Amino acid sequence: MKAREYNCKAGCPVEATLDLIGGRWKGVVLYNLIDGPVRFNELRRQIPGATQRVLTRQLRELEAVGMISRTVTPSIPPRVDYELTELGRSLSPVIAALRDWGAEYLEEMKARRASAVVEPGAREPLQPVAAE
Repeated sequence: MKAREYNCKAGCPVEATLDLIGGRWKGVVLYNLIDGPVRFNELRRQIPGATQRVLTRQLRELEAVGMISRTVTPSIPPRVDYELTELGRSLSPVIAALRDWGAEYLEEMKARRASAVVEPGAREPLQPVAAE
């Protein structure tokens, strides 16, 4: 991941943060590393939607910006562990807030679907969550 320089107009800090943790699986990787080091194959099991190639790329990008560290233990087969660095751990409250918000959102969507009247054979309506 190439380092980028920001000229800090409105939204710049948000843009910088999203550049670091944006990507389909980076947030999920960070979430799975909050409790401590995890081996590569365990991450693959915890993130079944990510291919090995994509997961490897996301891990390398997170390592390149200093969010995670990679430790290779020589053995057969080699053991590779990933863990959050101090910088990565500083994102724990942000990741926890995303988790909490996502849980509330999923519950809200579940409640909306349960209360929606759908005719037989019709597709379920998708309703956006209203801003409060």
